[in-house]
Amino acid sequence: QVQVVESGVGLVQAGGSLRLSCVASGRTFSSYAMGWFRQAPGKEREFVAVINWSGGNTYYADPVKGRFTISRDNDKNTVYLQMNRLKPEDTAVYYCAATAQGMGVATSLYDYWGQGTQVTVSS
Repeated sequence: QVQVVESGVGLVQAGGSLRLSCVASGRTFSSYAMGWFRQAPGKEREFVAVINWSGGNTYYADPVKGRFTISRDNDKNTVYLQMNRLKPEDTAVYYCAATAQGMGVATSLYDYWGQGTQVTVSS
């Protein structure tokens, strides 16, 4: 069982930066790939980024590639999402999730989810 809790709720102007954190409980954190997803009002939850168990492999959705960076610190049971050059269209609730099924992009592959944290980017 893994519990995940996101933090880093923020309001930022377009072009600014924000870092989200996700702390996971459990001694098996390092065995899970960790992903970030987001959901804007009226839209489906969409994949943002994923990192493998060791942190040596990452994958990003096209809209955030080159602007967002996912990383993890297994000693702290924490995964991060550094978001730079933010755009108003990045406004959404951001979710952290854990999967034991490899580096997936589908929400159905993820076993454990956080409660979400709001990110608002003003123009």
